[in-house]
Amino acid sequence: MAGVGAIGAASALAGCGNNNSLISGTGTGSTSYNDVDILNFALNLEYLEAEFYLYAATGKGLSSTDALSGAGTTLVPSGIAAVPWTNPSFANYANEIAQDELNHVRFLQKAITGNGGTPVPRPAIDLTFFAPLAVAAGITSTPTFNPFLTTNGFLVGAFVFEDVGVTAYSGAAPLLANNNILNAAAGIQAVEAYHAAEIRTLIAAGASLSGDSTYLNYANKVSALRGTLGGGNETVLSISSIVAASTANAIAFARTTDQVLHIVYGAAGGAGLSKGGFFPNGLNGKITATAS
Repeated sequence: MAGVGAIGAASALAGCGNNNSLISGTGTGSTSYNDVDILNFALNLEYLEAEFYLYAATGKGLSSTDALSGAGTTLVPSGIAAVPWTNPSFANYANEIAQDELNHVRFLQKAITGNGGTPVPRPAIDLTFFAPLAVAAGITSTPTFNPFLTTNGFLVGAFVFEDVGVTAYSGAAPLLANNNILNAAAGIQAVEAYHAAEIRTLIAAGASLSGDSTYLNYANKVSALRGTLGGGNETVLSISSIVAASTANAIAFARTTDQVLHIVYGAAGGAGLSKGGFFPNGLNGKITATAS
């Protein structure tokens, strides 16, 4: 998303697609990256999600301890002190998801260390990218969208990331050699899927109860942009259909690392894309540039 980026999102491991292609998104066969490389790719995207939710819930991002030594800075819209929640339930949702994403960051860091690797620090992150992203999606004509100003805006911002995380973890599953890591990744994906369903439900329910489909339409515009940048046939969100992006067999589709990178960098297909969008200086680690 961001196509947004998303996403993520946005948060997420991404490797081979539904046909078990290489993690780079080209060819078939075994990946040239090991489990630690894939976990670090996921960690970059969990940093992004954690920063978004922490700022939305608390007005502050990751601590220097959680961001690790050498971390890049996180750019946020000016004057952000947390979303001005009008309903305590939504504040609780945001706090719960923020804690989940923080826990994912900490878990992945420990998993990488436990497997003989070095967790990458948080890369530079740009949370002001939501504004140009909204223009690209056709939500606004000028870069003014800010997900931290209203509850509904926050839900659209969250929607940018959540589906990306789910599809990215699906893509990563066939690439992981260690079954313990695979099991943990499946658990993280399940939590991300719960988040995605929660956000979709809140957006659809809001449209149903208020009779105003403005933000539901925004979410569908984001979904369409994600499809343009990073592939996937996502289910259209409506007041009667809130379930996640999936194939005809009700199986969540997978995104390759290339597709995820195009989404979070906010640019369409092409090899050599290594920065942009939510990651102005690119990701940290070995999986940072698109191959197609």
